[in-house]
Amino acid sequence: MLDAHTRRLVGPAVDGVAARLDRVGVGPGAVTAVGLAVGVAACVLAATGAWIAALALWLANRSLDGVDGALARRRGPTDLGGMLDFLADFVVYGGFVVAAAIAVPDARVAACVLLAVYLLNNVALLSFASLIEKRGLDLGDERSLRFTAGLTEGTETIAAYVLLCLLPEHAGTIMWVFAALVAITVAQRVRLAVVVLGPTRT
Repeated sequence: MLDAHTRRLVGPAVDGVAARLDRVGVGPGAVTAVGLAVGVAACVLAATGAWIAALALWLANRSLDGVDGALARRRGPTDLGGMLDFLADFVVYGGFVVAAAIAVPDARVAACVLLAVYLLNNVALLSFASLIEKRGLDLGDERSLRFTAGLTEGTETIAAYVLLCLLPEHAGTIMWVFAALVAITVAQRVRLAVVVLGPTRT
């Protein structure tokens, strides 16, 4: 919901970093790889209860994710790069939830539900994106994959995980609430698909 606004807000700074990296020959794939390593380290720290350090690396991971996208746009995005970037995102997204479940045993049911809703959201998102491409429809944003907007996107995920790091004693509540918001996003995407793709044939 807030991603477009966030990109407008931080875009100039991110583009400036990307321009400097481009000048010294750093490619988007390298930034994605470093970002993944940083994100995995954030998950490990969260699992051990080192929440402030995990928060710092989580924010660094999200910053690097913005930079690799800006670099890709400068050099010309590739389908493989887009796929690997999305995969790296969800290694960290899912890993952080698992880490929170390890560190806060009382939050494990909420963590399982959140992971299940992530799965549903990705099925809705990616299957709809594939059909958008198949039909040549002008929907979604400018990234390699045709992502349609929803209530919970990257910005909301960043905020939810920041709260997890700052308020780990409320991890269960935070994940229950975020799972509900992601479930609403699934419903939004299904509704949009019904409108765009027409009635289901049986």
